[in-house]
Amino acid sequence: MSLPDPTEVRSALADVGYLADDRIAQVVFLADRLAKPILVEGPAGVGKTELAKALATITDRRLIRLQCYEGLDESKALYEWNYKKQLLRIQADSDKDWTEIEEDIFAEEFLLARPLLEAIRSDSPVVLLIDEVDRVEIETEALLLEILSDFQVSIPELGTVSATTTPLVVLTSNNTRELSEALKRRCLFLHISYPEAEREKEILLHRVPGITEHMATQIARLVRSIRGMDLKKSPSVAETIDWARTLLALSIEHIDEKVVSDTLHVLLKYQTDIEKATKALGATVSAAVS
Repeated sequence: MSLPDPTEVRSALADVGYLADDRIAQVVFLADRLAKPILVEGPAGVGKTELAKALATITDRRLIRLQCYEGLDESKALYEWNYKKQLLRIQADSDKDWTEIEEDIFAEEFLLARPLLEAIRSDSPVVLLIDEVDRVEIETEALLLEILSDFQVSIPELGTVSATTTPLVVLTSNNTRELSEALKRRCLFLHISYPEAEREKEILLHRVPGITEHMATQIARLVRSIRGMDLKKSPSVAETIDWARTLLALSIEHIDEKVVSDTLHVLLKYQTDIEKATKALGATVSAAVS
């Protein structure tokens, strides 16, 4: 499915439960039209990964995900050889000349494709999600840069593999380190921050079945107030949704100071943050539910 214009993009994303603003819709449209990757930065839990999943749904593409982490190398990101299977073949062909064995064991059937190679070799267009790219080392970032530049990879034993279709690429970053200028230059940049209270209310109404508009309003206002505190980690949108579901599961219809105190551990994940928020609960709750 092609993306005809930003308005249609926003509508299509909303249909699958992702409430995008005009800026998000425009960047997604341009990424599809210009065949450029999207680099999405922002705090954890604001919907960066969910955007890639929603894109896969509205474009009817398979989602291929590369989860980045410290120590990720080429063998886990791109490809590696099935050494156990190669060893078995070597043992079975021990009577053959090494040249023949070498040609045999470095064949397609022994190749283990990892997410990047899988996306490049896919016969049908895919959405490639490179999640938390800021967690990899500079060397691995250089590998990603090479792939994103030409959408091809050289496998010494098999030759160059070029993409038959162009993936729609989404890279996410929590901004824990500065990415290279070269990587940023090849991408369309999108920053997703915490939503305004009204938009977070809309998200709750879409994502939490059974929640009332009054309850969603109270939760959105209260979370926004808590994010204004000097916390180690502000609550994400995902945690707001979890909190709303928690309150529904407990059959709570109105938020007061005791309700917040008893369930704050769902919203905040550090004891120091819980203690700091608890001290300010009186004024915070009063302002949010008034």
